[in-house]
Amino acid sequence: MSNYKYQLVQLGYLSKYPFDLKKEFLSAVEELNLPKASFEFINHSNFDAKFKKNQPCFGIYYGDVLGNQKHLKYVQVLLDAGVPVLPIFNDSFSTEIPGLLENQNGLKFEPHLVSKIVNLCLESFGLLRSTRKVFISYKRNESSSVAIQLYEALERNNFDCFLDTHSIKQGEPFQEELWHRMTDCDVIVLLNTPGFLTSRWCKEEIAEAGVKKIGVVQLIWPEHKLAATDEVCYPFPLTKSNFESEDFNNAKTSRLNENTVSQIIHEVESLRARNLASRRDDLITEFLNVGKAIGRKMEVQPQRFITESLPNNKRKLFVPSIGIPRSFDCHQSEEIMKEIAEYEIENLYLIYDDLRIRDKWLNHLDWLNGYLEIRTLKKQKFEEWLKNN
Repeated sequence: MSNYKYQLVQLGYLSKYPFDLKKEFLSAVEELNLPKASFEFINHSNFDAKFKKNQPCFGIYYGDVLGNQKHLKYVQVLLDAGVPVLPIFNDSFSTEIPGLLENQNGLKFEPHLVSKIVNLCLESFGLLRSTRKVFISYKRNESSSVAIQLYEALERNNFDCFLDTHSIKQGEPFQEELWHRMTDCDVIVLLNTPGFLTSRWCKEEIAEAGVKKIGVVQLIWPEHKLAATDEVCYPFPLTKSNFESEDFNNAKTSRLNENTVSQIIHEVESLRARNLASRRDDLITEFLNVGKAIGRKMEVQPQRFITESLPNNKRKLFVPSIGIPRSFDCHQSEEIMKEIAEYEIENLYLIYDDLRIRDKWLNHLDWLNGYLEIRTLKKQKFEEWLKNN
């Protein structure tokens, strides 16, 4: 494993941007409990010596407002190797970004987007799930206008956002689908208005977040107080100045100003990575404890998956999956297998928490276990499965 590196390549005019991506990236890596030695940072000065085509890589090209373009030969090497490259620009994509990258979806730089850039790198490496799911919890007769505003803003920033009035199809069982979508989300944005806790459903959503250990960005309305929660919570107190007008208690017309919306999106992005890591580690700990209690020889690897020792230098591999396992998770798990050269993998399993996932999905996953090489394993069945397999 020591020779296997995740490569982050930075080219162009990084020095003209007011942030240190390596520092921010390593901070996120530390929060994810990943080994820093697994990452290689590459620029034009060490590209020829360090870059390896057969190892995972993500590239970033920083544009220059004057239209100067450099390191193009290294950009071409990345493109020829099939490496995704993110162009970042200040004002004009066409002026600052070279023609080689004209078909790449670029990002206009704003200081609050640094967390997003870091997360895009982690997602590309498969170290942070690429689905970006947010759940908005609110009381309709107190904050529907702000809820819709945040829903639209999060969707524009590439989040798959759940809002009850927009996200449940006609004919679906409303509450069952709501719990299902919550269990699959990364972060809950909770609009804590004065009457929020008077709603039975709002109180149940807070309780559900605590059970599932889902992180919450709690927007606390002016002249109100923090709601008591058991989950990872980031309190975001609001004042009158955060709203476009002082009429912040009008559910149909109140709106947050754009600067506040940008700050909220930044907090969602930041909390998302930390909370997914926390939920993953809780899942690993529970599975490991059950396995060791019944005498299984299991270890957590630095890359945050579990191996079980078998005879003849073989291993079983257990990879935690947050939310609902999907085909992409299976693909990422196959990539993990390629990293492990020390021993042979006999079987690979995705372990996940099945609480509140709809029966139709659980039945589908059980059906897939009869056909796919990579199988899924429910948290509720950990002990039973480990005793019988």
